[in-house]
Amino acid sequence: MSTGSITSARELLPQGAQRKALRRRRHLKDLGTRSLVTAAGFGVVISLALIFVFLFIEVVPLLRNASIDEPQTFSLDNQTGSTVRLSLDRHREVGTRFADDGSVIHFRPESGETLGRRQLDFDGANFVSFSAAEPRTGLLAFGLDDGRAAVVEQAFDVTFPDDVRLVEPRLDFPLADLVVTVDPEGASLETIAVQRGATGIGIAAATSDGRLLLTRYTSRRSFLTGETEFTRTSYELPRPPAQPTRLLIDITMRNLLVGDAEGNLHYYDISTPAQARLMDSARVLAGNGAQVTAMEFLLGTVSIIVGGSDGTVAQYFLVRDADNVNRITRIRDFRQHPGAITTIYPEYSRKGFLVGDASGSLGIHYGTSASTLLMKQVSERAITEASLAPRNNGLIWADGTGELHTAELWNRHPESSFSALWNRVWYEGRSQPEFVWQSSSATDEFEPKFSLVPLSVGTLKAAFYAMLFAMPLAIFGAIYTAYFMSPKMRGMVKPTIEVMEALPTVILGFLAGLWLAPFIESHLPAVFSIVILLPLFMLGTAFGWSRLPASVRQRIPAGWEAAILIPVILFTGWLCVTMSPLIEVWFFNGSMRQWFTDVGITYDQRNALVVGIAMGFAVIPTIFSIAEDAVFNVPKHLTQGSLALGATPWQTVIGVVILTASPGIFSAVMIGFGRAVGETMIVLMATGNSPVVNFNIFEGMRTLSANIAVEMPEAAVGATHYRLLFLAALVLFGFTFILNTIAEVVRQRLRTKYSSL
Repeated sequence: MSTGSITSARELLPQGAQRKALRRRRHLKDLGTRSLVTAAGFGVVISLALIFVFLFIEVVPLLRNASIDEPQTFSLDNQTGSTVRLSLDRHREVGTRFADDGSVIHFRPESGETLGRRQLDFDGANFVSFSAAEPRTGLLAFGLDDGRAAVVEQAFDVTFPDDVRLVEPRLDFPLADLVVTVDPEGASLETIAVQRGATGIGIAAATSDGRLLLTRYTSRRSFLTGETEFTRTSYELPRPPAQPTRLLIDITMRNLLVGDAEGNLHYYDISTPAQARLMDSARVLAGNGAQVTAMEFLLGTVSIIVGGSDGTVAQYFLVRDADNVNRITRIRDFRQHPGAITTIYPEYSRKGFLVGDASGSLGIHYGTSASTLLMKQVSERAITEASLAPRNNGLIWADGTGELHTAELWNRHPESSFSALWNRVWYEGRSQPEFVWQSSSATDEFEPKFSLVPLSVGTLKAAFYAMLFAMPLAIFGAIYTAYFMSPKMRGMVKPTIEVMEALPTVILGFLAGLWLAPFIESHLPAVFSIVILLPLFMLGTAFGWSRLPASVRQRIPAGWEAAILIPVILFTGWLCVTMSPLIEVWFFNGSMRQWFTDVGITYDQRNALVVGIAMGFAVIPTIFSIAEDAVFNVPKHLTQGSLALGATPWQTVIGVVILTASPGIFSAVMIGFGRAVGETMIVLMATGNSPVVNFNIFEGMRTLSANIAVEMPEAAVGATHYRLLFLAALVLFGFTFILNTIAEVVRQRLRTKYSSL
């Protein structure tokens, strides 16, 4: 090379100042890129943390127990008698006090200002006992000492004169007359119960001479005159074994519950009063000499809350036994009160209740969640009467001082507890404790069922069957594509499978629910035939191919052998579908689905099999793409060295390729599993959304994500149901976080273990 050429080349090279500037620019670019990547990484972490914080903030109120503010105390003007009933309207603007002398006082709860006074005329008789029907009815009964009862109904009228809310209390006499006859013999009604049902009003009473009476009033309104006529029928029931202390009638007028002085609870079937029978008796208080001192139905009059003189509080309801006979069954116990139970008041719209005792303590409990939400001593004297506001945001009580006390109440989410969410719960109307999610119903008496177990199991069930379908196809396909397939064929197969990932899952769910599910139901034998015959036909084809002359096999270029299986797969599928009706006739009496039913296997059209296939197609591209890249990127010197040492290609794949690529394959599986756990649209459209707890492949399920998608639009903002859906999202977030953490730990260990290869 000439000297001139060397000089020209040197002139083209950067000089010292230029090299320094280039290094500075390169450093700035590296620093900027590093900072950008770091910031993006921190951004992802911060975003996930903020998502967690947001979900947790919505869930926190579920963890809060009930609380009451500082109570206000006042005395009513011209107050007489002892308090037997207190009530508040839904706006807590008007309260009512009923006394044993028949006086009724309406007042302002926030100040004690008297709004009005009324005297019930007992027609010369004296008060002996008192009872109230379910709070929603407003029905009250006073038992008198001459065999009669005074029945009154309280209500509140709300109007808006001049756009200002005005609440006016009202007293009605539902039986036309205030005082009605219960015992024609005139014995004192020592204990009384009243209830309103679809068939009228029922009154039960225990008399001073030990008789148990039932009186029913049915009404009929004249079409012509508009007048209401009442028909009265009276019955004498079998005497209870001991003196009754509390009586209850349910709203169906079919069941009568009697609590006695010996701590027993008795159940009478009064569906046919003339043939009423004592069906069952159970000891509900274990202490010697303990008495049933308070007893009330919860909302819907299915569950009975029993309070004893020993401070115990327990829930019972009737459960049918193997002989189809209702038995009194103890369902759950609540925290024991420090004194004898004096009053129980059920909530208007939920399965909770307020309890007062002789020590001056108030307790707020909730049936379904088996929770004692509040236990607080509010007086030095016994609580004689207490009640809740209809909206469960306030309470009022009376003690032996003659004063009334009111307080604000916070008790928004009593349905939520660890026991109710994650343990078996014995719900009303069921024969045993179960895991159930059922958030709404058509009746006001409905008991919400918020177990997250069916949703969590459904999520894992859907992901399990999807991975059971997707993993073998995706991983084995990835290994074959990356290692055995020709580059040209791989260039067609890999993009085609990856394009599948762009297919909207709503389309897969639509096809699975409306086409695949009915097709599988009609061709069940074909499904099982394909699972059995397809591998056999593929192995048979491979064996036949290996026995062909070399001159024939060499006509197919290396790496294109998989194309031979395409017609085999299509033929096997066609054969199995064609033979499906014949297989059903030969082996399953014409219907494989009915055969499943006969052997005790439940079959739903939209089931885990359908979901597994549909979701598997959604997950396969993810697993295949990552696993194929991991296998393809195994260093060539490892595979070539293995082959050079005499190993066959399959031995090389098993002993070298799979081990080296195992971190990537495991990552592919876990990413696919995370995708399956969080899938929404396929499981929403193809599962039937039945929240069941099993892994039966022929039954559906409901997943956490699908449940959120279905119920969130209908959930009232801030309600328990709404916050529990956020809790479900938090559980789903926790699932994916735990799975990804475990996957990363395992992947790092695999990488460390096989990095030396």
